[in-house]
Formats: sequence, structure tokens, C-alpha cells
Amino acid sequence: MNKRRRLTGVVTSNKMTKTVVVEIGRTFQHPLYRKVVHLSKRVKAHDELGCQIGDRVQIVESRPLSRDKRWVVETIVKREIRTADTGVAETDLQPPVEAAAEAQP
Repeated sequence: MNKRRRLTGVVTSNKMTKTVVVEIGRTFQHPLYRKVVHLSKRVKAHDELGCQIGDRVQIVESRPLSRDKRWVVETIVKREIRTADTGVAETDLQPPVEAAAEAQP
């Protein structure tokens, strides 16, 4: 694995061609006041995988692809599926741990 930074965030917009806007959230405790601080940053990332709004994705830094794009979508961690009757449901793309343990002899 290379030394490039990898961050996880949620896709908030996919209206551009092969570009998505990913919101990266960060939570930490203030060093002096001990209050929990929530910060978020929105970056544009190159998308070859076809991400939808609400998907949780892992992005990796890359060379500058355009004026604003310095990130590329590496994998989709959790895909959001929209259904007509219930609204929104999320599914994991990775198999559960207990199912993987049962499959191995």
C-alpha cells in the first residue's frame, strides 16, 4: 500500500460528470475547553465508480486533476439504497464478520 492519505466521507452531490462532492466529518475534543467539536470539510473527488448521494466512500489523494479536484474515489464502503415505500436503507458492501468466520473450516 502506498503512503497517500485516505479519508472516509459521505457523498453529498453527484450532479457533475465524473465528479462527486464528499463531506468529511471530524470530531475531536478541544484541547483547552474540553468541549466536543464537530468539523466538516467538503472536497471534490473524481468518480469512476458511479457513486450516489448518501454513499459512504473512501477517497485517496492524487495529483491535481482539475482546478478543484485533488482526490479520487477509491472504494464505496456503504451504499445507500432508495426504496419507494420505506425511503432510504443502507447496506454494507463487505460481508459480515460472523458469516466470513463460518465459511472458513
